[in-house]
Amino acid sequence: MRKNYNPYLLPPWLRKFRFLMRHCIIPLTVFQAIRTLIFPTTLDIILLFILIFICYLLLTDFI
Repeated sequence: MRKNYNPYLLPPWLRKFRFLMRHCIIPLTVFQAIRTLIFPTTLDIILLFILIFICYLLLTDFI
């Protein structure tokens, strides 16, 4: 059984890092998507999928 997630139980430095990453991840993902459209390489595509996955996790409060 999964416990309820409470972000206030995290250390203060981790809460600040999550807050910072939540606001920076979308512009990074958009930039990477544009870069992937211009110069499509395998590394760019993998990095784009990783950024989209992290963005999804941060916006749904999973991490």
